[in-house]
Amino acid sequence: MKRISILLSIILAFQLSLKAQIYKDKKAPIESRIKDLVSKMNLDEKILQLNQYTAGLNTNVNNIGEATKSIPDGIGSLIYFSADPVWRNEIQKKAMEESRLGIPILFGFDVIHGFRTVYPISLAQACSWDPALVTQAAAIAAKEAKLSGVDWTFSPMIDVARDPRWGRVAEGYGEDPYTNAMFGVATVKGYQGKNLSDPNSIAACLKHFVAYGASEGGRDYRYSDVSMQSLWETYLPPYEACVKAGAATVMSSFNDISGVPGSANPYTLTEILKKRWKHDGFVVSDWDAIAQLINQGVAADRKEAGYKAFMAGVEMDMKDNIYFENFKALIAEKKIPMSKIDDAVSRILRVKFRLGLFDQPYTTVVDESARYLQSESKTIAQKLAAESMVLLKNESKTLPLTASARQIALIGPMAADKSNLLGAWSFNGREYDVESLSEGITKEFGTTAKIDVAKGCDFDGNDESGFSEAISLAKKSDVILVCLGEKKGWSGENASRSTIALPAIQEKFVQELKKTGKPIVLILSNGRPLELVRLEPLADAIIEIWQPGIAGGSALAGILSGRINPSGKLSITFPLTTGQIPTYYNMRQSARPSGNQGDYQDISTQPLYWFGHGLSYTTFDYGIPKLSATKIKKTDKLSVEVEVSNTGNVAGTETVLWYISDPACSISRPMKELKYFDKKELAPGAKTIFKFEIDPNRDLSYVDSNGKRFLESGDYFVIVNNQKMKFEIID
Repeated sequence: MKRISILLSIILAFQLSLKAQIYKDKKAPIESRIKDLVSKMNLDEKILQLNQYTAGLNTNVNNIGEATKSIPDGIGSLIYFSADPVWRNEIQKKAMEESRLGIPILFGFDVIHGFRTVYPISLAQACSWDPALVTQAAAIAAKEAKLSGVDWTFSPMIDVARDPRWGRVAEGYGEDPYTNAMFGVATVKGYQGKNLSDPNSIAACLKHFVAYGASEGGRDYRYSDVSMQSLWETYLPPYEACVKAGAATVMSSFNDISGVPGSANPYTLTEILKKRWKHDGFVVSDWDAIAQLINQGVAADRKEAGYKAFMAGVEMDMKDNIYFENFKALIAEKKIPMSKIDDAVSRILRVKFRLGLFDQPYTTVVDESARYLQSESKTIAQKLAAESMVLLKNESKTLPLTASARQIALIGPMAADKSNLLGAWSFNGREYDVESLSEGITKEFGTTAKIDVAKGCDFDGNDESGFSEAISLAKKSDVILVCLGEKKGWSGENASRSTIALPAIQEKFVQELKKTGKPIVLILSNGRPLELVRLEPLADAIIEIWQPGIAGGSALAGILSGRINPSGKLSITFPLTTGQIPTYYNMRQSARPSGNQGDYQDISTQPLYWFGHGLSYTTFDYGIPKLSATKIKKTDKLSVEVEVSNTGNVAGTETVLWYISDPACSISRPMKELKYFDKKELAPGAKTIFKFEIDPNRDLSYVDSNGKRFLESGDYFVIVNNQKMKFEIID
């Protein structure tokens, strides 16, 4: 009996201990666990939760020189510059077992377009118009990252970008707010899955909040002169959509937004994000962004920078250690209230609890062979690469290549290159995982054609010594495949360029090849729209393959052979020249739209290729759109449908883009605004109906400079394939 009594006492003591530590109880509600844990934390522990340090090799070229800091007990987060789950677990074990309260560390990393299985850059992904496929790719990236020790990715970037001189245009989904919203949501769903605590889910981070894509002259880290109207109608909608989709975290932006930098902006970070949109996750600064408030002229020193960023709504300080250095003093001076500290800590803990880190803090360790580059992953990589490629030009049906192309000259600096196909922000990508263009094309055509490969010239410089070999091969060929483009470091962060034209050596190379008289297929791999005004006339066909990741070779080869019918459409406009910038499809109407008044007098105002441009090997015929009504009330719904026929000889996939236009509004609106898109495959001779269900409050309303939506009576147009159908909203 005595032994039983002792055992019961031990069980009772354990149960009482659990009740005293609600935050360790897996069955307790998350909010109860947060409240309990915060009540037990001392000030030092709270402040540490608000800081993010680094661990491992820092491979970001913009941050070279940063030594790996010692990891203090209780640190909130680490940027994990490693892919070793064993080391990650050792770091986590120290936090769980050696710190007073056993609070897990949140491990973050830049998983932008794949982890080890690198997919096409985000700008290319939007050209697929296939959000479901992008969700699949993001889910695979999340799984590979999670098995490598990463819980949190600084992605997606949903900055609307209309200046291709800005290097980071590669990281977003183009010039249109709706497109950024749809692909941002698709990516968030892929990363976070159905539940953040699922074994293969990681937390998403929306960046950069907000209007970073409007930096003056496309120069990184610069001032953004953004009106309140532009803020609400253009730059905020993708973020609102992704917050509603459950994005766990948000990253404040580098840029100065009309005098108040994004990392010290209470209107965007607190009034909009937290109060209006009810986001209950946390905001992390960008790398060193809080310290940069001094450079931006809104803080006299590090202490003031920390105070302004935190009070504006930045809960976690990435890397610069300002919060750790200054918060005790700021609290003692009663400048920062403890209620604000507790709220910030609660937000960070909420994400950790939702990720399941308190209950399952360690990464499952599996061999790399079971972690990366699985068969399904590579299949999706190739499919997404193929769907992202855009056939820009195809004169005289140069493509697909016919059986008469018995000798192919495959030349140019990108022909056999692997590394640059990965694109920017592909830190864990490996060159030896990449299928080059020459490998893919050789595999596709190797048994039916002779393929001669030559570099011809480098990406830049003035060395023409390789011209003669390439031209000699070109003269003997039936067709010339010229593979040009940008190095991966020419786009991404800190990669602004004064011109979007390719270097002169590449243009001169094509000019020399043109003299051979052979058909030229121009294949472009790049991270931004290019100025092609001198190259376009020289090419019989042009394919934009972007930076396609590991599987671009076979995807391109399939398009060249006709095994794959190209279906990509541009998510961003290609200006005719750099001097046309900015030019984008959803501009507002000119005050004098006729007679070339106000337009450039020395060049055309029309770009080379508009947003939405993309060719196919088949032809699609659009019928006359049909409206379910021509007059509706504001509370009614309206449907519009159009019949699309495949009038060619091969199967093809068509994306139908639906726009609306409001010709007379109390606030002027863009000439047209994308509101919906749908993608379907049609067999030769097949017909199908594409349908757009219009909810007036969702699709026709507009927003004012205070963020208030309004819907006016009057005439509207729905536009599809340049056909305009008029209808009216009545009171």
